[in-house]
Amino acid sequence: MTTSGAGAARFDPSSGTRLTRHDLERFPSEGLFDRIGRAVCATGCLPRKELYESWEVARRVRRRFRGGTVIDMGGGHGLLAQIMLLLDDSSARAVVVDTTLPASAAPLHDGIAGEWPRLAGRVTFVCGDAGSVEVSAGDVVVSSHACGAFADRVIDAAVGAGARLGLLPCCHDADTCDAGGLTGWMDLALAIDATRVARLRRDGYEVWTQTIPGAITPKNRLLLGGRA
Repeated sequence: MTTSGAGAARFDPSSGTRLTRHDLERFPSEGLFDRIGRAVCATGCLPRKELYESWEVARRVRRRFRGGTVIDMGGGHGLLAQIMLLLDDSSARAVVVDTTLPASAAPLHDGIAGEWPRLAGRVTFVCGDAGSVEVSAGDVVVSSHACGAFADRVIDAAVGAGARLGLLPCCHDADTCDAGGLTGWMDLALAIDATRVARLRRDGYEVWTQTIPGAITPKNRLLLGGRA
């Protein structure tokens, strides 16, 4: 697994345990990942897994897609969106959308903006579903740990606007997701994600398939897409 910080590899990145000030020493360097880790630890409100997952998704998306408003769907605390802005300051703003926004989202943002004041006023939190925000062609729509059919609603929102997409699906559901008739050849989750790739290609998208480290999550397939 690729992370910064000599101490980070000594504990399980898939843990749901909250990072606290007791973990500060695990992020000792002045690299971006460790600086984010220290800011997160200082707030004491974010699960360890979410830090690692958001970092690995964001840096892969940013290698492919620069600029544009970041739309973080199912974004919860909004860490993914904020890392996207830190990795590419040419994005003017980010919008974090979730049906339930955690009370700790604001303290986390304040902690990160305290370390990077340029983020202040550039992150908006919206309580709603994937269809409750306007998406434009120049935007980058991201969603990490998008559960079941929600992943397909994220795809719908991106494709409807012609926006770029970075999606890490999870919780694949036979009842609500389309497996494309492929389960005779492959397991259900892979069949659903393969069908999503086929759908994006049919809709005129170029697609890149990647993975984040399996040590963070076994649901580690990352789907990137942009208009061809």
